[in-house]
Amino acid sequence: MPGPMARRIDVTGAGGVRLAAWEFGDPPKTDRTQGATAAASGAQDLPGVLLLHGLMGRASHWAPTARWLSARHRAVALDQRGHGRSDKPPHGAYTREAYVGDVEAALEQLGLGPAVLIGHAMGALTAWQLAAKRPDLVRGLIICDMRASALGAASQHTWTEWFRAWPVPFATLADVRKWFGEDDPWVERPNPARGEFYAEVMAESPDGWRPVFEPEQMLRSRETWVYDAHWEELTQVRCPALVVRGLDGELGRAEAQEMVRVLPRGQYAEVADAGHLVHYDQPDAWRAAIEPFLDGLRDT
Repeated sequence: MPGPMARRIDVTGAGGVRLAAWEFGDPPKTDRTQGATAAASGAQDLPGVLLLHGLMGRASHWAPTARWLSARHRAVALDQRGHGRSDKPPHGAYTREAYVGDVEAALEQLGLGPAVLIGHAMGALTAWQLAAKRPDLVRGLIICDMRASALGAASQHTWTEWFRAWPVPFATLADVRKWFGEDDPWVERPNPARGEFYAEVMAESPDGWRPVFEPEQMLRSRETWVYDAHWEELTQVRCPALVVRGLDGELGRAEAQEMVRVLPRGQYAEVADAGHLVHYDQPDAWRAAIEPFLDGLRDT
């Protein structure tokens, strides 16, 4: 869960889906001469940043990033539809258009735009698709470990089988951490950060610990992008954009550098000793990779 420095704000996404956004930072300081309104407007005057988690993630995964960002930005993380504390409509749309529409609505309702969008995996794809569609809402873009190429049917089949392999319900959170950090066949070597990442998306139910999302909805979300390549939308991103990859992540160096070349104003960074969960695996190195880019945006 987000810590005490996060304030929940509900927004209405595409098709009326209720979304939970979390604004990070210390509560506004007020004095008798200023009043609360002036203090609140001070936070509104900071440049906006919207953080978008990946598939199966949640806003709280961004907490360490959002807290240091909040010193100089208005930092908000969104629980996307089907995730976290946002609605999970059983028969709702889990299309690219729906995810992009949600972020567009959130930026407008929160008064964040033009904002920097920071996205991990699926959240990064949503971010660059919105940047292509609504350049007026996006002034900078950080793409973390998301491929632009089509992944194909075999990838979707692998994910379907992986979800079936989960030993749910888990008896304890320690079991969650151990399975995702060590026992999961996808784990090549012990990865405690991965175990913690998945522990954050579990909730206690009468029979044990289960994910806060529906795996079937995750597969529906994923099938709307894995069969297509997304290079064309990258060419339409007009704002400065930084492509970040973990050295052991899912985005290879050659593809990342091609993405940078295709982006009209692309830049590149990589984080050593990090896998797919770059911002979660190596928070200090992640900050070192993206802070110069953010500082450069402030100077423009």
